[in-house]
Amino acid sequence: MILTGPEIQHQRGLGALTIEPFTPTQLNPVSYNYRLGPVLRTHRTRTADTHRQLDLDEVEIPKGGLVLMPGRVYLGTTMETIGSSEFVVSLIGRSSVGRLGLFVQYSADLGQLGACHRWTLELKAAQSLRVYAGMVIGQVSFWVATSGRLPYTGRFGRIDEATVPLPGLLAPAAVAHT
Repeated sequence: MILTGPEIQHQRGLGALTIEPFTPTQLNPVSYNYRLGPVLRTHRTRTADTHRQLDLDEVEIPKGGLVLMPGRVYLGTTMETIGSSEFVVSLIGRSSVGRLGLFVQYSADLGQLGACHRWTLELKAAQSLRVYAGMVIGQVSFWVATSGRLPYTGRFGRIDEATVPLPGLLAPAAVAHT
């Protein structure tokens, strides 16, 4: 079951979920509009190696905006701190930015119970596109978790900066041979 906009506001008031800062005009019928934070990061090298440290370059988005170029992955964050131990968070891009050719959260849209932070956003432009710090870029919805809850305790649930996995984290899982 998904929370409606009024229920998101109600549960926030009860302390069951966090959206900070919160602006009531950013509520939708079943989601809340989140904004792009002021800093973007890109991979320093053109080829990312999942077994090596992934170094990032960082740029603050100027007042006049920053043009995203096709063929690059940009990592940003939400301006808002978002999370809940009661509800599952799901972040997606807004259709309005999708129609401009910007993919937001194209692979990792599902959050974990207990994670509460400024979320890392995956951004990829299909064409050159200017973005601005503070622009509405996506929406977050909250879903009811059923029995057998297992809160997330990993490192990504506490990090407020755009980040990448540690070296080897994406290594193949061991396969049991029978």
